[in-house]
Amino acid sequence: MKKFLATALAVCMTVSLAACGSSAQGTTTTSEVAPEASSAATATEAASDTAPESTAAAETTAAEGAVASVDDLPGKSIGVQLGTTGDIFASDYEEQGSTIERFNKGNDAIQALLQGKIDCVMIDEQPAKAFVANTTGLKILEEPFAEEDYAICVSKDNAELTSSINEALAKLKADGTLDNIVKNYIGDDTKGQFPYESPADVDRSNGTLVMATNAYFEPYEFYQGDKVVGIDADMAQAVCDVLGYELKIEDMEFDSIINAIQSGKADIGVAGITVTEDRLQSVDFTDSYASSKQVIIVKE
Repeated sequence: MKKFLATALAVCMTVSLAACGSSAQGTTTTSEVAPEASSAATATEAASDTAPESTAAAETTAAEGAVASVDDLPGKSIGVQLGTTGDIFASDYEEQGSTIERFNKGNDAIQALLQGKIDCVMIDEQPAKAFVANTTGLKILEEPFAEEDYAICVSKDNAELTSSINEALAKLKADGTLDNIVKNYIGDDTKGQFPYESPADVDRSNGTLVMATNAYFEPYEFYQGDKVVGIDADMAQAVCDVLGYELKIEDMEFDSIINAIQSGKADIGVAGITVTEDRLQSVDFTDSYASSKQVIIVKE
């Protein structure tokens, strides 16, 4: 706006002075009358000449700053859910100049990505697919970051329970129950076709098994109304049906689950938890019941 006013003023001064001058004196040049006008005009022309280049440069810089593959992660701002495997993997990039932004819920990381506060989100594949399906302007990079297996965490003081759960999982795998539970939540042709139902004659005389989870990890655990549902919830219910327990689900922050197991506030931790060496220092794990991948979500 300032450049426009300066140019307009200069033009007015030139016209005015030219009108006052006599024909005998000849035509007055712009440089003689209004050097500021010439300077302003030059600046305006220069701005118009360079604007396209500046815009192009900005677009190029933005493109260069985007995360298009795993190789682009160093130096970027990576959003993760606090305490998850994505958090563990992403932390390795801090030594390469990356900033790790940790959120209590995966959805909070997605919102930060949409708002341009971070460059990408690292999270498990199935929750990532749910986020992208429900949110416009996002995509998952084709290249997975890592593959992983999920297992149930149990207190190191309860080896008997770990062994019993492994036996139950083996039975559920052999008779196809576990496959059907997964297919009921994953798969275009199978989703919703295999709802799990507890047998009517289950003996629950062994008491209550408390499951600690973080119910914001669709399709493994999420809310339908006020009830926690999903692959993990159904799998845990099926395990309890085999072992004769009543299942009670406690929703909490993800990074509180292992502490709940250690303190005895919960018997098992089930929340798409990957077995890692660090976690094995604190709890035991059952056999794996599902496999997944860590993927990267970016803006389209």
